Amino acid sequence: MTLYDGNRANVLGEFGGLGLAVENHLWNKERNWGYVKYKTAEEVTNAYVELAGKLKKLILSGFSAAIYTQTPDVESEVNGMLTYDRKVV
Repeated sequence: MTLYDGNRANVLGEFGGLGLAVENHLWNKERNWGYVKYKTAEEVTNAYVELAGKLKKLILSGFSAAIYTQTPDVESEVNGMLTYDRKVV
């Protein structure tokens, strides 16, 4: 991060996009989308932990916050922290 300004908060306004289509919890089982798709909860959890580790290292560069884009992503996207029906975290 090269635009550090000690007078302002530096925020990563969007990160994530980790897709996991959870069968029987989809809005449309034929069309679902994520920047990267994973097959198991373990795979997507490991990817999230890796991303969080990278974010933590950015604190030393002046990051104040980061926002996981879609907490309850809905409909055709499957890259949220919750499923469409909010039954699986």
